[in-house]
Amino acid sequence: METFETLVRAEFAPKNTFLNTASNGLLPARAVTALHEAVRLRAEGRPLTPLYADVEAARASFARLAGVSVDRVAAGASVAAHTGVIAASLPAGAEVLTAEDDFTSVLNPFHVRGDLKVRAVPLERIAESVRPGTALVAVSSAQSADGRLADLAALREAAREHGARTYVDCSQSAGWLPTDAAAHDYTATVGFKWLLGPHGAAFLVVPEDLGGLTPVLAGWAAGEHPWESCYGPVTELAHSARRFDISHALFSYAGLRRSLELVEELGVDAVHAHDVRLADRFREGLASLGHEAVPAPGSAIVSVPGLGRRQAELSAAGIEVSDRAGHLRASFHLYNTDADVDRLLDVLGGRPLSAPE
Repeated sequence: METFETLVRAEFAPKNTFLNTASNGLLPARAVTALHEAVRLRAEGRPLTPLYADVEAARASFARLAGVSVDRVAAGASVAAHTGVIAASLPAGAEVLTAEDDFTSVLNPFHVRGDLKVRAVPLERIAESVRPGTALVAVSSAQSADGRLADLAALREAAREHGARTYVDCSQSAGWLPTDAAAHDYTATVGFKWLLGPHGAAFLVVPEDLGGLTPVLAGWAAGEHPWESCYGPVTELAHSARRFDISHALFSYAGLRRSLELVEELGVDAVHAHDVRLADRFREGLASLGHEAVPAPGSAIVSVPGLGRRQAELSAAGIEVSDRAGHLRASFHLYNTDADVDRLLDVLGGRPLSAPE
């Protein structure tokens, strides 16, 4: 009988201590196999029909993980593009409330409009800062820089009270933190972090009524009948969120399909318990070394002020973390172990550490 550990060990064999999923996740073996097969299809001139099926299978798998019906999920390439579609739908002068220093992809499309009122407040104050006239609140569920979690329940309540819509970037949480996309108007998620897929695939979740969005990026893939929408204007947009699809990066979705299957097999609740336990182990170890992490209880991302300068040294020794604004950021996922945490603590504590063989 397969357990969480045996299934994970069958899929991952990192050659280093990889604690950087907040930048990009590792590819499971099944995704690597799928990518090789996708490349062979192209190289050998065989029909690409299976790759289009992968897109739809990945869409359905993500919908299950996100807790929404599949007709609410659009398949794209980046959070920035999805944010751009939402930004384009807002009337001139609309107020968009954001968190200070949130990730650029969830912010910049609103700023470049030039005719929106974009207001930034500390993450901890975002719910209380919703006010009459706020049209949209845009925030990451988990902050990329330091792992702090947004109080989404309080945010939803405040938005509902003032008639504002909510847009949540789940890129740093989907895959380890249970996601309830149905609770928000819009969510966006990349596939290459905690969902363990290749770069180039992302999902947008919209309301059942499509949220008043205009499919400004629509091409042939956004048609109700895509293969009949290749020439001239699209005469019939898809009746579902698929109208917000862009032409699919087929290789990316071929790999992502298998990665999402693995996440579903393991279960997000089990992944959550594993990831947060390791993050808490690291926090406790840091305290014993006299370091204090940025407070982010319940997060799989741990950020340590002042230690970002050691990232290059750690990488040379085979420990992959990130330097974010001078902070050392370690992020823990299903393929990590207690030994990974302890190895990082050892070097931070001054124990001599050699590069891996």
